[in-house]
Amino acid sequence: MIRDPSDRRRFTRIHFDAECEVHYKGGALVMQLVDISLRGVLMKSDTKLDIQLDDPAVLSIYLANDVLIRMPSRLCHLQPPYYGFDAEEMDLESISHLRRLVELNLGDEMLLERELEQMFPQEDDPQEEKP
Repeated sequence: MIRDPSDRRRFTRIHFDAECEVHYKGGALVMQLVDISLRGVLMKSDTKLDIQLDDPAVLSIYLANDVLIRMPSRLCHLQPPYYGFDAEEMDLESISHLRRLVELNLGDEMLLERELEQMFPQEDDPQEEKP
């Protein structure tokens, strides 16, 4: 895939080959995971999905026989055969597995910490006085 120079991602995408289940209002389908980040996934399917931008879906990403990332999401990119999903709030076990997957593939704890900070930007404390 050609990368658009205006695409300034704040989260590292990890190429990861896995089959995933996508559950959406039109049913369920097994798709191929192309890449994953802390903020979502890019998937590929030879079968066209009956789904529109911003439609909700739940992704089941199997990392091993007993390791599952369950990712509630919304479709944010639609260019068949590619479908991009933005992650929404995940359960603690799923986000822990995703964090570990990203950590192992980044190989740089500082980069992981920076990405985690981007997920939860801290606002200025209104009670803190500024000079």
